[in-house]
Amino acid sequence: MLTGRETKFSDLGIRDYRKVWEMQQQVLEEVKQRKMQGKAVPGYLFFVEHPPVYTLGKSGKEANMLMDALQLRARCAEFIKVDRGGDITFHGPGQLVVYPVVDLESFGMGVKEYVWALEEVVIGTLGKYGLSGSRVDGATGVWLGTDTLDERKICAIGVKCSRYVTMHGFALNVNTDLSYFDAIHPCGFVDKGVTSLQKELKRAVDMEEVKAEVLRQFQTVMDMKINTNTIEK
Repeated sequence: MLTGRETKFSDLGIRDYRKVWEMQQQVLEEVKQRKMQGKAVPGYLFFVEHPPVYTLGKSGKEANMLMDALQLRARCAEFIKVDRGGDITFHGPGQLVVYPVVDLESFGMGVKEYVWALEEVVIGTLGKYGLSGSRVDGATGVWLGTDTLDERKICAIGVKCSRYVTMHGFALNVNTDLSYFDAIHPCGFVDKGVTSLQKELKRAVDMEEVKAEVLRQFQTVMDMKINTNTIEK
């Protein structure tokens, strides 16, 4: 029988944002139903890259999107209001987006501890590449150059939690085209930059290598028992 920390993993490749959002909602409801019925509750961990899309969290400000509909179409990008926390961010090719759908009670965590754990997964991953990621007070996500004039964000985090079951997650800039961030105030900030592994290391980074390290960090930080057999969704 599955224990709460046993997690089914799937790499979805490149998929449309809305379709993956709907899939997460479906899986979240399935997990909640199993939990309410007293059944074993598996976790799910999805890796994906999205075609260009800007998403605005439920507490975000639409003014932080600086392009109009015509400009969005010119860049082949979408703008979608979503049900996670946080403000506006960008998803696109070359960015690793990670969506855990897990029961936090199985991990003995509250929401704050969970967000801290996601940040720790990313910080550990960056350490693999010799980069020192850290947190900024009052801002979720992972940053480089904190407490300097060159403070820059490399990973955005935004989650939703219903009956302690999570969805959404984090977006780590690996080989992301950072010019897309020029069209927004990322996460609502007007005085901070964005960066990527590629920019920091001055070379393209093997995405598969990054994925493998993120999986290892989830196992270390959250004691996930990850089943890497592909889930068909």
